[in-house]
Amino acid sequence: MTPRAIPPISRRSFLGTVAAGSALAAAVPARSAVPAQEIAGSRILRTIPRTGEPVPAIGMGSLHTFDVFPGGPRGNIMEIMRRFYMGGGRVVDTSPLYGASEVNIGDFATVLGISDELFIANKVSVTGDHPDDGSHARQSFEQSLQRLWRGGLDVVHVHATANSAVMIPLLNAWKREGRIRHLGVSHHEGLGFDALTQWVEAGEIDFVQLPYSIHTRTAEQRVLEAAADQGVAVLTTMPFEKARLFRIVEGRPLPGFAREIGVENWAQFFLKWVISHPAITCAVPATTDPDHMSENIGALQGQLPDAGMRARMLRHMEAIPGFAALAAMPPYPDKQLQGFARPVRRSPSNAVIRQQDRPRGHSKVI
Repeated sequence: MTPRAIPPISRRSFLGTVAAGSALAAAVPARSAVPAQEIAGSRILRTIPRTGEPVPAIGMGSLHTFDVFPGGPRGNIMEIMRRFYMGGGRVVDTSPLYGASEVNIGDFATVLGISDELFIANKVSVTGDHPDDGSHARQSFEQSLQRLWRGGLDVVHVHATANSAVMIPLLNAWKREGRIRHLGVSHHEGLGFDALTQWVEAGEIDFVQLPYSIHTRTAEQRVLEAAADQGVAVLTTMPFEKARLFRIVEGRPLPGFAREIGVENWAQFFLKWVISHPAITCAVPATTDPDHMSENIGALQGQLPDAGMRARMLRHMEAIPGFAALAAMPPYPDKQLQGFARPVRRSPSNAVIRQQDRPRGHSKVI
């Protein structure tokens, strides 16, 4: 990947954007850069259809996991990033809505000396003072560059298709200027999949990001097929169903057939099922535990399940009590979330995708 220039700005000048007077800019633990010879070699790679660029099929998310209150302990974040990189990971997903996550990614990628090697996926989800106003999105983008300590980003998604008809042309302008390399749309719920599909079919985007797991397979109905047909890369979120899949299999051994594809733990079982779908480019699981990162990134090694094995894995999960009712379970069981960002309850108004959030010429509203 081509190294990105570091913008000539003062680190201190923008850390206050997270919280006025915060201590988030406190010195990070001293550590040398990751030795290149220690980085994992053989990895499962996927190709970005529009450019042919290969990326590792397992990335890293940062919602909740990298969002730490100012002055809070951050050593685990640095170790997670170190293990992620040494295990062969490169794709990192974040957002301005993830609290302090952008700042922490920028801090530790710089300390570890890996910033230029990471493929950063980010989002814009703000609208302006009127429907055609892109000024707030521009401000959000500039803030993200500062927090991440980057001169440009690899992909930026319009999140929740917020004012997409205005934002997509804006992102195209940034792409022409070399400020971003790819553009896309994203959504965190199935209610937005119709709009995602229409943007994919319109041929105006390079990436789409959506939730997909062995339990939540709604994306298979239209979005993934459309992405494959149109040559659009797919980033998938929530492969562990906000930790609920682990609760379902708690205390259960892996099925014996998992050894056939080199699966060593349940995390790899769930991740390999996801990335073996031919339309998936990269899955971005998130964790607060360095040991769990080691398990996650291990899914980059070994074989992937074929169609028959995927069906067998799904049948195994469907036979486990509680799997069918997983969506009714509270997310993040037994976890106390820290930081600025918090899960939000969906409001009825979110169930309607506005006309201006769809490609020009599409009128269906859900």
